[in-house]
Amino acid sequence: MVKELVERIRQKDQRAMSQLYQMYIGELSSVCYRYVPSEEDAKDVLQNSFVKIFTSLPTIDYRSEEALRGWMRRIVVNEALLFLRERRKLHFEPIMSQTTIQDDEEPESEQILPDVLHRLVSQLPDGYRTVLNLYVFEGYSHRQIAELLGITESTSASQLYFAKRLLARRIKELTDSKR
Repeated sequence: MVKELVERIRQKDQRAMSQLYQMYIGELSSVCYRYVPSEEDAKDVLQNSFVKIFTSLPTIDYRSEEALRGWMRRIVVNEALLFLRERRKLHFEPIMSQTTIQDDEEPESEQILPDVLHRLVSQLPDGYRTVLNLYVFEGYSHRQIAELLGITESTSASQLYFAKRLLARRIKELTDSKR
């Protein structure tokens, strides 16, 4: 079915574009909101992403639905990173002192609802959130993140470390306040 949609899109079929959009808007929105928490900004990034997807689709070789999905996700991630660099001046937090975030036991994150966890991640500083998303959700290595963001591998690693620690602290505070 997806292969047929791609062929129809190559022939400029507007209905096929709409169908592909409807099939993937939920998943691609989730990807986008992980990087760009503002609803208005995320909508702009998604619109730019779909323009790029539909203009580039005729030039790619369709291999499988999974490959197409991965390709579309990469476009959304790249557009989100471009947005952060251009408009929000993506910056990376300086290394925090050990007294700011302590290595306590792991929080009970299983008790946290996915939308609450998403909200906590969206509240992380841009650099922390971006590296966390690239590493955890997209599966990039620190070397790949460094190349993508124009930072060093050690900066990527430290941003991830402190993102996890800050997120763990916030989860712990949240679970402690519910007791």
